[in-house]
Amino acid sequence: MERINKILQHKRYQKEYKKIEEDEKDRIYCKHDMQHFLDAARIAMILNLESNLLIPKDLLYATALLHDIGRHREYKKQDKHERSALPIARDILKNCNFTEAEIMAITDAIENHGNPEIKEEKSLRGIFYRADKAARGCFCCKAYKQCDWPDEKKNATIQY
Repeated sequence: MERINKILQHKRYQKEYKKIEEDEKDRIYCKHDMQHFLDAARIAMILNLESNLLIPKDLLYATALLHDIGRHREYKKQDKHERSALPIARDILKNCNFTEAEIMAITDAIENHGNPEIKEEKSLRGIFYRADKAARGCFCCKAYKQCDWPDEKKNATIQY
């Protein structure tokens, strides 16, 4: 997990993460915080093991830590967070010793984590799509009734 810890300690990662924290300090809905990132990573690990895909742990964790890192730009109407995360993620991943092939796989998963067409894929991006959606504890959310997610998308029960 050396490269994952490098991501967490990376100055740009910390700067971008703090911007999300500040933008979400009064948010009543799901937050894009470390709890969500780690829940998504750990659920991705479970899905990876269940599917016997052998995706390296650090690719799953890197994707989880970086998938919403552009969220604060979306709040400022600059771009969709899936797209605005890409240059940030590439920069951080290069600085944390990920190979070009790994960076491509991780950024593809980041770019597609909102794309339901890939949800059944047995790949990093398919697993991560499912993990990201499962990493929401709607069943215990205080804003459940105010949330504009359709009921069929809400996680009313624990699955992982």
